[in-house]
Amino acid sequence: MSLLNKLDAVAAARKALLPEGIEVFGTPIEEVYSSTEAKIGNHRILFLGTNNYLGLTFAPECLQAAHAAIDSEGTGTTGSRMANGSYGGHRALERELADFYHCQSCIVFTTGYQANLATISGLAGAGDVVLIDGDSHASIYDGCRLSGAEIIRFRHNDMTDLDKRLRRLGERSRSTLIIAEGIYSMLGDQAPLADIVRLKNTYNSILLLDEAHSLGVLGPTGQGLAEETGLSDKVDFITGTFSKSLGGIGGYCVSNHPQLDQLRYVSRPYIFTASPTPATIASTRAALKLLHNGVELRQQLWKNARQLYSRLRELGYQLGPEPSPVIANILDTPQQALALWNGLLERGIYVNLILPPAAPDGKSLVRCSVSAVHTSEQMNYVGQSFAELRDIISNNALRAD
Repeated sequence: MSLLNKLDAVAAARKALLPEGIEVFGTPIEEVYSSTEAKIGNHRILFLGTNNYLGLTFAPECLQAAHAAIDSEGTGTTGSRMANGSYGGHRALERELADFYHCQSCIVFTTGYQANLATISGLAGAGDVVLIDGDSHASIYDGCRLSGAEIIRFRHNDMTDLDKRLRRLGERSRSTLIIAEGIYSMLGDQAPLADIVRLKNTYNSILLLDEAHSLGVLGPTGQGLAEETGLSDKVDFITGTFSKSLGGIGGYCVSNHPQLDQLRYVSRPYIFTASPTPATIASTRAALKLLHNGVELRQQLWKNARQLYSRLRELGYQLGPEPSPVIANILDTPQQALALWNGLLERGIYVNLILPPAAPDGKSLVRCSVSAVHTSEQMNYVGQSFAELRDIISNNALRAD
């Protein structure tokens, strides 16, 4: 039974932290009414933690495309593309994503997690080095471990630290993959991409940028941080997900390096996983068109994000360093975060609770994810609810203005 003891320890830790009867992680959602509203228990709630940045999960174009794909191609592919063949929709989506990014090649994966797992483990290997931001997503860490390469972390968004670590590598910097994210999922801050590109060029390294949270959010056409900063042609590989702004599930990697297509033959997460369902591919293709032309959606998204960020700062909450659709309230203890999370849920607002060690620097987070389809009235109600809950948070967790 020693193999299972560690799971018993996890259960004991959860029981000690979380009150009986409160299901914080994996909260049951009984019904979903729209992109922003659902039912938990017997209560109608406002979604403020779904990463549905453009609100496309109920877009008529996406629903119609998914229904048509099920009718014509069935519910699933029942195998990998390498073994079972590659459907026309999958190939079309790869061409459309490559065109969207003005890149030569694209590979579509079954999840965003697998996109990083497959790309990183396919690019790097034994004898290589992967330099990753300390706040990188779990999929990046796992992709690095699967690769067998040496893993070196640099302090979050610290370019002095990145420079130092690249310099120490000497000639090995030429076989180094640097990984950053467009918008980081914990605090909602952006990578200093211009500085990263400068260092990547100085040391002749390769750069992979994960645009999971910045796709649809940044850039004139929604490509992400690389487009926003005018550095798209300086980034070697871009990965992303369908599960946020595109309202589906899946992932991708795009690049102008002709070697990208060879990942199909060496990447185990691609070779040995069933490909996305026809409905998922069809809805994603429809969503990509809406995202590409979604200037007004992006404008409304940022209006909502700035409105809520400004209100929470006025109230004295400690937040991430810059406005973003990912708005993280930083608290000193899990108990404070749980009290705030539960208080919001009692007021009909569902947000994300993130506790150590998932949250950075040993802190706890109550994270809001703003959508373009949230109304101004909903944002006002959220701000009012946070104002009512200030007193349950200790003064140490509030930022003194």
